[in-house]
Formats: sequence, C-alpha cells, structure tokens
Amino acid sequence: MSFSNISFILHKPQLSENIGACARAIKNFNFEKLIVIDPKPSFPNDKITATSVGAKDIIKKCKRYNNLEDTINKFDYLIATTSRFRNKNVKHIVIDDLKKIDLNKKIGFLFGSEASGLSNNEISYANYTLQIPTNVKFKSLNLSHSVIIIAQMVSSLIQINKSKYSKSKKIKLANKKDVQSMVNFCISNLEKKNFFKPIEKKPIMLENLRSIFYKMELSEKETRILSSVFASLSKKKVD
Repeated sequence: MSFSNISFILHKPQLSENIGACARAIKNFNFEKLIVIDPKPSFPNDKITATSVGAKDIIKKCKRYNNLEDTINKFDYLIATTSRFRNKNVKHIVIDDLKKIDLNKKIGFLFGSEASGLSNNEISYANYTLQIPTNVKFKSLNLSHSVIIIAQMVSSLIQINKSKYSKSKKIKLANKKDVQSMVNFCISNLEKKNFFKPIEKKPIMLENLRSIFYKMELSEKETRILSSVFASLSKKKVD
C-alpha cells in the first residue's frame, strides 16, 4: 500500500482558509495529493499559503481543474463524502467499510463545497458515498475537519495493513478513464438515436445513467464488451 495512491478532491471550495487547512490536514497523515475543482477564491493565494502553514509544498503541487469530469479518469475508485442519505441507487458506506476497499488502487475522496456539499449530479460519478458518523441533530462538519477524519482513518489502515483485498490476478479492473470513455460512447450513441426525450429530463437521465455504470466494479474486458454492444446497437439495420 502507498500513500501516493490517495487523493483528496475539494469540489468548488468557498474559503481560502479551508483550502489551506485541508492541505495541512492531509500532510499531517502523510498524504500529498490535493486537487481543487473550480475554487471560488483565486488559486493559489497568500491566504491559502498562510493557512497551510507547514504544508506549502502540498499547495504548490496541488492540481486545479475546472470541472469534475476532467478529474475522474485519474482514479480507479471515487468515494464521495456526504452528510445526508441520498435516495439513489448508489452504494452507501460508513467509515469502517474503508477496511474493505483496496487501498492499492488509485482512490479519490471527493468533498463538496462548504455552502452546499455535493449535488446528486456530482454523486453520480462516484463508486460509493461515504458518511462520517456525527450527531444526528448536527451533522454539518467543517470541510477541513471532514478531510482530516478521512485522512486519519485511511492512514491508519495503510499503516497497520488491515486491508486484505484480493481478486484474481487475471482480472484487471477498469479504471475511471476506461469507464468514462465507455459511458461517453454510450451517451453519444443514445443522442444519435434521440433517446433523451423529453429534452428537459435529459440532465436527470444522464445522472442516472452515469450512476449505473460508475458504481459498478467493471473489468477492462467488460467495458470493451459493453462498448462493442453499444456500437452494434447504433448500427443501421440492414434488411
């Protein structure tokens, strides 16, 4: 297991102080990969650097992206943190379930903005949603507090080597890039068939479609098979 496999992703963070505090939090537990997506403040800035204290190197190496979709192809698993239950067909896990995750894989932990958290659309890209146990009457956590709780737990699992995850060596799981390519190909073919009707329902249909595929643990071979199926179905019928 390696700490370098783990990334912490801040989606649309609102406050410079929180970004700096998150950098400090992950460095406390030996992690070094921080990603920010469409931050509200300019990035980087003096306030972020000052708040990070001894983690200025994390800020310096931090990657910035404009949207979530540009980020996910770098991971095998994406785990979205949320303080509330989502009435969606997605795998919900708790902190203790992290013991069952293969930490040898490239994993991204996704955190929503301080103002609104993660939307269902953003959740649809994840393999799992993760809820941190809190007071049921006061579930809201500061962004950096959420990050440090997850960082500490994952660090402990890596250090004590509790994650005994094994699959057949002949099966290579598809990474997010493989799945994203397949999903985009599927969507492209469906658009050609005018599948998304009525048009005002297209966003929720796309959200549900992504959710179906991203939460599945597909192998590389399975993504190729599904892409072949989609290609076949898109061909014009010849009498």
